Amino acid sequence: MSLHIFDSVQKTKLRFTPICKKAVKVYVCGPTVYDDAHLGHARSAIVFDLLHRVLIANGYSVIMTKNFTDIDDKIIKKMAQTNQSLDEVTQFYIQSYKNDMAILNVLPNTLEPKATENLSAMIEMISGLIDDENAYVIDDGVYFDTSKDSEYGSLSHRVDDENTQARVEGNKQKKNQKDFALWKFNEDISFDAPFGKGRPGWHIECSAMIDKHLAYKDEAFAIDIHGGGADLLFPHHENEACQTRCAKNQELSKYWMHNGFVNINGEKMSKSLGNSFFLKDALKQYDGEVIRFYMMTTHYRANFSYALEDLDSSKKRLDKIFRLKKRVFGLGKSAVSKELKMNLLEALNDDMNTSKALAYVDEYVAYANETLDKEPKNKGFKKEVVASLEFIQEILGIACKNPYAYFQFGIDEEMKKEIEKLIIERNQAKQAKNYEQSDTIRDKIMALGVSIMDTPQGTLWEKV
Repeated sequence: MSLHIFDSVQKTKLRFTPICKKAVKVYVCGPTVYDDAHLGHARSAIVFDLLHRVLIANGYSVIMTKNFTDIDDKIIKKMAQTNQSLDEVTQFYIQSYKNDMAILNVLPNTLEPKATENLSAMIEMISGLIDDENAYVIDDGVYFDTSKDSEYGSLSHRVDDENTQARVEGNKQKKNQKDFALWKFNEDISFDAPFGKGRPGWHIECSAMIDKHLAYKDEAFAIDIHGGGADLLFPHHENEACQTRCAKNQELSKYWMHNGFVNINGEKMSKSLGNSFFLKDALKQYDGEVIRFYMMTTHYRANFSYALEDLDSSKKRLDKIFRLKKRVFGLGKSAVSKELKMNLLEALNDDMNTSKALAYVDEYVAYANETLDKEPKNKGFKKEVVASLEFIQEILGIACKNPYAYFQFGIDEEMKKEIEKLIIERNQAKQAKNYEQSDTIRDKIMALGVSIMDTPQGTLWEKV
């Protein structure tokens, strides 16, 4: 059962074959860290975290890399607004992003290079491009000469797109309108370089960091998979590929993968439209696992339409998985259901068909509940369910939490402490055989909107 992924360049599904047997090298374009993560960030992170998990399930070791753009016009603007240093702004939002990703059960990255920590690699690559006459210096910076790359446009097939970023008004020194900045002079935040003090352009950072941290030096391709949102295919990824071809005589990536946009109320999510929904706002209303599950209900290449009624439907589906997990919570495990494992791998190896995979999960949950209803003392089956739920957790990143903690979502910390205090008091009353007091405390707990269950693991509770 081989893994097939859709390549954005060839526009077809291809059987995945790694460049090297040691590890699959994946690079995903990360956020520009000047604000809180939004739903678009969440979707891209979940998509490529799923890829990470599917590669592992297929027996590959993975070097998962996601960069942080920590020098940019938007960051400089945020510095001016907040009167904070570059480091203060970027470190705050990097940590905020990481915290949000952890809530979504995104696996830790192997590498997380920052632009400001890789300036020497960028300067070296730009210098080489200048020396080989693939780049030139004008008044406001260093530009890549796209006419020197006969393959320019081969990645996106959009070289003549009217919306090209290359049309910079007022800059008549550029040789071609498609040429793009490698280095910008006279910036508020600047760094020393042999071609002039300034800061890097956006596109050069990824090419330079891939070459420094990941690239196979003697192969046709630098890395196995390059990923990001569909909006990055052009111009960002086109320009990255162009730079690497001319600087290193090497294609940047063997496979290119892109996830679709997030739409809110029928419109593409955009800060300019005022509908850029911060992830932190969604997380106030829903558990992170609900957000993750919901975003996997749509295939990663399709545009995702965010709607609260669909989010509620996803929560109900996820609730059923956690209800099953409660039925076998605390038990040991045996072997994963062979049929479930085969079905999930088959679906996910088909270009990460999450809709089909989640349907198989729904079927297994229904089957497991029916079997447990008929055979409540079947310990062997219960252990299979534990193992199968663990496999679902590993490959899909859902149903990871303690099921009782999952159903406590929405209860604040102060209330949790009060509930735990009352549970201790109730248990003490029961031990003293003061059952009247025990019942009174139980009623007090239930009045707080929670139910309690006495289990072999102790007294557990959840929100009603």
